[in-house]
Amino acid sequence: MGAMNELINRQGVETLAGILAAAAPGSGWPQVAAAAAHLDELSLRSRTDAVSSALLADVRQLPDPGYPTAARIFRSALSGAGFTGWILWPVSETAVTLALESGTAPYFDDCLALLAELTPRLTGEFAIRRLLAADLERSLEIIQGWTGHPDEHVRRLASEGTRPYLPWAVRVPAVVLHPEASLPVLDALYRDPSEYVRRSVANHLNDLARHAPKVVVATAARWLSAPDANTAWVVRHGLRTLIKNAHPGALALQGFVPASLAVTGPRLDRNYVALPGELAFDFEIANTGNGDARLAVDYVVHYVKANGTQSAKVFKIAALTLAAGETRTLSKRHAFRQMTTRVHHPGVHALELQINGIRHGHTEFELHL
Repeated sequence: MGAMNELINRQGVETLAGILAAAAPGSGWPQVAAAAAHLDELSLRSRTDAVSSALLADVRQLPDPGYPTAARIFRSALSGAGFTGWILWPVSETAVTLALESGTAPYFDDCLALLAELTPRLTGEFAIRRLLAADLERSLEIIQGWTGHPDEHVRRLASEGTRPYLPWAVRVPAVVLHPEASLPVLDALYRDPSEYVRRSVANHLNDLARHAPKVVVATAARWLSAPDANTAWVVRHGLRTLIKNAHPGALALQGFVPASLAVTGPRLDRNYVALPGELAFDFEIANTGNGDARLAVDYVVHYVKANGTQSAKVFKIAALTLAAGETRTLSKRHAFRQMTTRVHHPGVHALELQINGIRHGHTEFELHL
């Protein structure tokens, strides 16, 4: 995470102070300049908060403190090319704080507009979350208008900023509780000409799948009834978690219906793995039915947790079609190494196959540290 922390660094904050001083002559922005010297031990999020606090302190020392003055200065700074990059994260957070403190609808609305202006320089997807939390209905009414914006960054902000489980971002409970609230935004964007926007739409749909699978399947079915050349990919990517979780509706929507199969394996190349290491395996699938079989072929690793119980994780292998009577042999290698997102524990693990949501061939092996 050290390299990520440096996205907001001393040089960037000092540059920000200089840009703001030029945008508002007579204001030295001393707290921002001072904050630049105290970032080294802080995480990226903490650096954002520290710089935002400094910005707020300096704004409150201006002759006319408050949101309108800060918004005017930030917009003036946008006229220069240097007002860009990760240093805009604390700028956007500062604007939101001041708008919410004002308690007025016009400043709330203007802050959303300001985030749309800033987002081509750096996404406003993190700062917008507090506006959504404060007034979801009002925010979404404005955000819906962004779906027709000529800039792809603003259109993406409409989808990405409203994601239920946006990485790095604060959670907005109302977005989770009302999964249908953001659907008009996604409906307007799933056929967007920009891949950047479409990928966000697919990730948003996949987020919704965590708590509203019926809504997601119904939405995907609706999109597939009015597709363009890219809709199949958007739906496939948006359903990826439901497919791994063997959701019947998602599987059927992708053509992965129950099939008559004979599965042999998995055959492991060893009975134990020393960390770090790899486990290779292969298996055979035979279509014993009378017609073609479209298959979602995955595998499941049952990891040992710290308390000795197991936790299953599904990994994708392939999507394929077997003709009647056809047999296919597939192979895969799975790596085991310590990661920040997964800590391995020694003990008896297991691997099994998952084909169209059905598990096959539970096979155990030992992991040694």
